[in-house]
Amino acid sequence: MRTHNRHVFMCVGPRCTENGLQAQAMFELMGEKIDARPELTVKRTRTHCMVACRNNGPILVVYPEGVWYNRVDEAAVERIVTEHLVGGKEVSDLIFHRLGEGDTCTLDKQDV
Repeated sequence: MRTHNRHVFMCVGPRCTENGLQAQAMFELMGEKIDARPELTVKRTRTHCMVACRNNGPILVVYPEGVWYNRVDEAAVERIVTEHLVGGKEVSDLIFHRLGEGDTCTLDKQDV
């Protein structure tokens, strides 16, 4: 296993794009972009449906930050690699979720 300090998980469908073809292509492009920068210590793993895209896939998650990106196309891959993985700055206009935020069930203190 390659040494890494970030782990990128990317959905390759099959629901987010037709038969997962575009999603798989973006996963492969992400690999090319990461491998082209030997200074990056990033591991990449493909997943199947993360049940989060609602037709806004493919989805890509970067850990340990816990940042979820959607609608990952060629331009998004380039920006995520350049700005987030290399530059350390999240691509805020592509983020749709963050780890620890957006719980669907919240309780009022008086309900506890």
